[in-house]
Amino acid sequence: MALQISATNPEHPALLLELPWQLPLEQWPEEYLVPLPRGISRHVVRYARAGDEVIAVKELAERPALREYQLLRDLDRLAIPAVDALAVVTGRSDAAGEALEPVLVTRHLGGSQPYRSMFETTLRPATMHRLMDALAVLLVRLHLAGFAWGDCSLSNTLFRRDAGAYAAYLVDAETGELHPRLSEGQRDYDLDLARVNISGELLDLEASGALHPSVDPVEFGTEICARYRSLWQELTRTSVYPAGKYHYIERRIRRLNDLGFDVAEMQIEHASNGDSVTFVPKVVDAGHHQRQLLRLTGLDAEENQARRLLNDLESWMATQDDYAPGDPLGARPEVLAHRWVREVFRPTVRAVPVELRGAMDPAEIYHELLEHRWYLSERAQHDIGLDTAVEDYIANILPKVRAGLQPTAD
Repeated sequence: MALQISATNPEHPALLLELPWQLPLEQWPEEYLVPLPRGISRHVVRYARAGDEVIAVKELAERPALREYQLLRDLDRLAIPAVDALAVVTGRSDAAGEALEPVLVTRHLGGSQPYRSMFETTLRPATMHRLMDALAVLLVRLHLAGFAWGDCSLSNTLFRRDAGAYAAYLVDAETGELHPRLSEGQRDYDLDLARVNISGELLDLEASGALHPSVDPVEFGTEICARYRSLWQELTRTSVYPAGKYHYIERRIRRLNDLGFDVAEMQIEHASNGDSVTFVPKVVDAGHHQRQLLRLTGLDAEENQARRLLNDLESWMATQDDYAPGDPLGARPEVLAHRWVREVFRPTVRAVPVELRGAMDPAEIYHELLEHRWYLSERAQHDIGLDTAVEDYIANILPKVRAGLQPTAD
């Protein structure tokens, strides 16, 4: 069979053709590979460069490769955090004509890390709690979209820094199934698998000496269940309010927005005696602050990053002479937002030398600078200004980060 490349973008096949498909992945020469940390996988996985893209290449049988490719595309359509599927390569054979396994090609998620590389330096329990929170949020989002993961684990997840917290991304969708709606039994099955898998992974880390001595692997495996159920309850519960107290509904919607979720539609029922109102929100998507930031500024960031940037944007707008909410003669928020990007955000990020940034993206850099400004201002008991914070961060913080002495998100 001739080599076939099924890709999402017409440009990708030409770039992928330059790779040595006639060799098993384990034998690919170093010149094609990118030295990035890899998680544990039941398949052979390699990172390689295709043009300007860094890609992850995974060998597996043709049917599961095509199935996972389609599932990842479906998750992208549903705006679920997962790696981007780029192509499936079939019809591979070696120099002797022996068939080789097909491969699934995904885009490397910039700035992300597998959990094992994060444990190379022992993580504090507080940081591990944030990882569990991120994974619980990801699992809730998947279930709201009707996706049964079938193998939720730390190994099948990538983590990115998100303004002091973490954002979790699905990596392996091989065992997943997409349904119009999940039953309680399907959700409980996924959750129980997550508990068992995570406890096992942490026990393995404990055996290797990479786990903080105060961390109980079984307890942390159970924690995701409690975090998941609490979040699911908040997102799906029915509320009964006194009639006329419609601001209670607004407060509930704001609380959901603060969790990063949007309410697409609402079911409101009045009691027959008129004394109460039953409110059922339909939460179908996440990323309230992400979308707001993207709409106002064109910046694409993680949810917590977006929340922090929006707070800074709103504070900055309040200092502008032409900022007049509700006044038709005042500048529109979109105009002010783009001015903030041009005059504040971009110059601030560019002030940090590229060689000192490491894996941090612009939004995370800006968040770190805001955190440092707050810290210095608290110490000085007055606002020290962003320029001073940038200078001090470059001089005193980044060198320690690069030397491995001070992690920026622990």
